[in-house]
Amino acid sequence: MKDKTIGIIGGGQLGRMLAMAAARLNFRTIILETQADCPAAQVANRQIVAPYDNPAALEALAEAAAVITYEFENVPVAAAEKLAARVPVYPPPKALEVSQDRLTEKRFLNAAGIPTADFRAIDSDDDLKAGLEAFGHKGVLKTRRFGYDGKGQKVYRSAEDSPEGGFAALGGGPLILESFVPFVREISVIAARSPDGTVRAYDPAENVHRDGILHTSTLPASVSAETARAAMAAAEKLLAALDYVGVVGMEFFVLADGSLIANEIAPRVHNSGHWTEAACAVSQFEQHVRAITGLPLGNPRRHSDCVMQNLIGDDIHGLANWLKLDDALVHLYGKTEARAGRKMGHVTWLTGKKA
Repeated sequence: MKDKTIGIIGGGQLGRMLAMAAARLNFRTIILETQADCPAAQVANRQIVAPYDNPAALEALAEAAAVITYEFENVPVAAAEKLAARVPVYPPPKALEVSQDRLTEKRFLNAAGIPTADFRAIDSDDDLKAGLEAFGHKGVLKTRRFGYDGKGQKVYRSAEDSPEGGFAALGGGPLILESFVPFVREISVIAARSPDGTVRAYDPAENVHRDGILHTSTLPASVSAETARAAMAAAEKLLAALDYVGVVGMEFFVLADGSLIANEIAPRVHNSGHWTEAACAVSQFEQHVRAITGLPLGNPRRHSDCVMQNLIGDDIHGLANWLKLDDALVHLYGKTEARAGRKMGHVTWLTGKKA
């Protein structure tokens, strides 16, 4: 069954939804994850319980799978490269390398002709002071690696916010300072590229964050057709630059004039694309499976307008109310403990047929 088996590194909710989509297309899945009985393993065919860089586990995964993918971007690059020497790994390890370091990511986007906020590498308080002066004493200081859902960040809003101690406050590791962007809204694009270079992009979603965590994604986004096309074109440019295979998530700031500033990329299926389960014939998860296995990509057309909302922490206790909604798809992640800031599931409700 090796030719029908997909290896997935990471066992969270994204891996879970990939495994479910794979099963619908008659593929088997094997999960590599340190946590036993993780959300993905509950619906997959097999789990290897081991660290992501364990040599024996990587050997077992390569032996069992015809193609390997991953559900989060902090997979060790060396492990992905080791696997890629044995079996196709999609998206390519290069995408991991670019996305794992915010400085590398920004430089790569700029080299591909995609604008970002201004930025400075920060390796000391002196660097931070100089950067803030260059940016008018305003900016967002971030860890270059391992930050997510608003973690590993500090905001500077005026000259009264002293840079002293800022470097150490975020761990004393390599940091990046990004200039403030006067955006009016945030959007994201989910796009897929197949091995033959075919690209399909979903409509942009308009995103609202709370405490650094995605709260809602709404379709259609309140942007012009020109801005929507520009976002999709930027995603296609990124996919080509990486010789990418699979689904990518790309986040943008929208300025008052409709122009775009790229914020982040995620070399995987993305939280802001969960709405595709309910409002498209082919979800982002099925699209990713199609791409990495060489099947034809599906039509990303949206048949309905919709709103997707994450169920965070105690939101899960309101499940009965979500289930009473008309035209709603509720998806829970199999997590037994609701903690503050933890994504427990999501709900997508259709708000009308697309005009």
